[in-house]
Order: sequence, then structure tokens, then C-alpha cells
Amino acid sequence: MTTPPFDPVQYKAGQRQDWSSVAAGWKQWWKTIEQGAQPVSDRLVELAGIQPGQRVLDLATGIGEPAVTAARIVGPTGRVVAIDQAPQMLTIARERAASLGVQNIDFVEMDAEALEFPAYVFHGILCRWGLMFLPNLPAALRRMRGLLTADGRLATAVWGPPANVPLISVAMNTVRQQLQAPPPPPGVPGPFSLADVTALEQALSRAGFTGIRSERLTVTFEWASAEAYTGFQRAIAASIKTLLANEPMERQEHVWRAVTDAARNHAGSDGVLKLRNEAIC
Repeated sequence: MTTPPFDPVQYKAGQRQDWSSVAAGWKQWWKTIEQGAQPVSDRLVELAGIQPGQRVLDLATGIGEPAVTAARIVGPTGRVVAIDQAPQMLTIARERAASLGVQNIDFVEMDAEALEFPAYVFHGILCRWGLMFLPNLPAALRRMRGLLTADGRLATAVWGPPANVPLISVAMNTVRQQLQAPPPPPGVPGPFSLADVTALEQALSRAGFTGIRSERLTVTFEWASAEAYTGFQRAIAASIKTLLANEPMERQEHVWRAVTDAARNHAGSDGVLKLRNEAIC
């Protein structure tokens, strides 16, 4: 059976629908997410050299990071524009920013591959775990470069290889094994499509970026139990929801029990799950 050719238009429409479908889950779990992910936001604003009074663009902001982190730095004289193609995620981001008292962010529904801004307008562009989902990364990077001021910087984070990211792979590998689903074909966007740091650096260089550097950062996510980890994945994992969508409910529950069993193998003696993951910045 041949795999149908990759259709970027269909893929992006599916991504928009998938992320919107899990927005409520991200709202439910955002504190758990940010307790683990905040160090990445902090590091990105450091690498981009964000300063008070600057204009910053956050691509694929999701629930509003690193937009909120950047907004606190640029202060009332600066501005952050945070974009995402999923309107439901932007609703959560707005609510989260308001709950934290952050008011200097403009949340805009926009495709990261169709950036509608004047040239040279941003002092910094940030993207936390978003570039790997772009079907046409080279064109998107060239456009980003054209939006930066002469001394502006792009700072991005992607995931390392699956074996180093149990946050995702414990659940995803188990689901694929249970369903006997093949892995995504090479070259298709996904959470690990930029795990090869050399490929990412080359793409940045071809887009006109200079002074390129990368580093690996360990980020730890924690759940009270294996069951809590499974509840988290059921709520926020858009790709798993898509894989299970056509399965009978009984089969879905069986798969989720297998995820809990797999997660339990990573729990400590107290049952707490602490998963260390590799991010590349």
C-alpha cells in the first residue's frame, strides 16, 4: 500500500482543527505545562536579547508562551504580537495573560507561513516548539528574517530525538504499538522533524541568519501518578486523538490503559512521574 503524497494545505487545515480540539485540555493543564516549560521561555528571551521597549513576535504561541514571558520584559513601552492559527488556543492565551495581569500582548489569528507585517519591524522573534510543524520551513524562515531589525534575533526551541523526549514518546510510542501504526514518513512535519540540529542550523543559514548557535536544555515535567500522565495526554495530545479517532471506544480505552502501564515504568517509588526531556534552543 503506497502512502499518499503529503498535502501541505490539507495538513495545515488538519493542524488547525486538531489544536483547536484540544484547547480546553491545554487550559485545564496549563499550570503543569508551564511548570515544566517555563525554563525554555526564559532561555528564549535571553537568547533573543529581549529588552524593555522592544517589539517582539511570538510564533505559534499556543496558550501564550513565550509571549507572556517576553511581555513582562518589554514592559509598558514595548509590545508583543503573539500569533497562532488555532483560534481556540488564542482564546485560552488571552484568558491566561489576563489572569496574570499582562496587558501588552496582541493575540492575532495568523498562519506562521503567511506573516502579514511590515519589514524590519520586530527586535526579536520567538517560537517555542512550533517550527517543526511548518510544512514550508525554508520560506517561513526567509520571511522571519525579513521582519527583523538589523540587529534583531530569532530564538526558537524544538524537541530533541524521541528517545530523549518521554513527555511525548511514552504515550505516542505506546499508541502506535497498540494500533500497529507506522511512524510518520521522513520529511513530514511533526514534533521530532527538527531533532537533527544540523538540519535546523543549515535551514537557518540558507534563510540568511548568521551567528547561529544551538544548545540543549533539559526540561522536567511532573505528574502525581501514571494515571495523571495519561489524563494529561488524553486532554492535550492532538496527534494521539487523531490516531484514535476512528477506533471503537472500547479499543480506545484499552490503548489508554496501555499508556498508563507504560508511564508507570517511569514512576518513582512514590508513584510520582518526573520525565526529563531534551529541548534544543
